[in-house]
Amino acid sequence: MTAEPKTLIPYDRREAISLRLAAEIADRSQSTVRTWCQTKYIGRRIVGGHWQVSRPALLMLLDSDARALKAYLEGDRSSELVLGYFSRAGIKPNEKP
Repeated sequence: MTAEPKTLIPYDRREAISLRLAAEIADRSQSTVRTWCQTKYIGRRIVGGHWQVSRPALLMLLDSDARALKAYLEGDRSSELVLGYFSRAGIKPNEKP
């Protein structure tokens, strides 16, 4: 990836979940999810150094939907490809929390 990933940018607390919850959803260890955050860019560190995971990005990764994840990481929050994952996560992007 050449540009900085747009994970949780803009930050929306409705989209962000903890490593613990992400690990439960993925049925993997927190360590595995942390590695995904670092290598697949599905999460980022926020103030205080805590990891936050994007629920839609996690779903994209678990579905092996590389196209949707690439679009998300490039900042797409409006195409049908990405909006479907936000919908599954119960989030309406571009709506004030």
